[in-house]
Amino acid sequence: MIRILILALAGLLAAVPRPASSQEKVQVITTSADLQSLVVSVGGDRVEVESLIAPEQDPHSIEVKPVQLARLRRASLVVKIGLDHEPWLARITGSQAAVLDASKSVRLLQTETPRLRAERRAHVHAYGNTHYWLDPYNARPITASILEALVKLRPADKQLFEANRDAFLSRLDEKIREWEAALRPYRGTRAVVVHDTWPYFAERFGLQIVAAAEPHPGIPPSPAELAMLFTRMQETGVRLLIADPHASPALVRQIAEKSGANPVTLLPSGVDYIRLFEENVKRLTAALRTI
Repeated sequence: MIRILILALAGLLAAVPRPASSQEKVQVITTSADLQSLVVSVGGDRVEVESLIAPEQDPHSIEVKPVQLARLRRASLVVKIGLDHEPWLARITGSQAAVLDASKSVRLLQTETPRLRAERRAHVHAYGNTHYWLDPYNARPITASILEALVKLRPADKQLFEANRDAFLSRLDEKIREWEAALRPYRGTRAVVVHDTWPYFAERFGLQIVAAAEPHPGIPPSPAELAMLFTRMQETGVRLLIADPHASPALVRQIAEKSGANPVTLLPSGVDYIRLFEENVKRLTAALRTI
């Protein structure tokens, strides 16, 4: 009986994430390259971070490689987008890491109305729009949560983590002022999006999203739905069409040619958080100047 109790206690202790020693880096796994960038911004050289998803991958359905699964099981911390952004994550078992749901720290959009389309098909994101990192102001609460999680694992490095975060936010705030100034002349511009990725970005930089072309994420609109979209775009004077890299080129071309809207492809994810916005603001201002 004593032997059984000892083994049980050993199992419980093994399941509890232990603070990393000062000699080793904190092993962190994230579910997006954007979160990876933000973890590095706080953890610096005290962390080793890997994203399970590359920026060009569809985050809703990926196949985790065996080597990634092994690293996941060795990780001390897993940082995820949360909500229902990673439906595949629940199927991965074996990790004893602490899990940080970054969505718990931000104000979410599209939670006040049922996430159902007119034809009563449920939207893939049932708990609010998951693309909250595309408002750069949300980096502040996200990195606050990351800071808290890292300090629990490496208490001795608290001051270093705080200094790293402060330096990052100072740089980010400066860039946000630049981005807002660049897009200020275009505030109020009406846009149609192909996929419902951009409400946070649009709210921050003053765009008005009139409609999403896809009736359901990843499902192309029917001829009748396209006809309604074109009517809506004509009635509201939409001249901007925002597409994701995964959007169907044929669909983007069809909408642009039929409506006369100027298409622009923005990036929903990137390996460097600040450069992601830098590139998107550059692309967007170039498109808006030609309207």
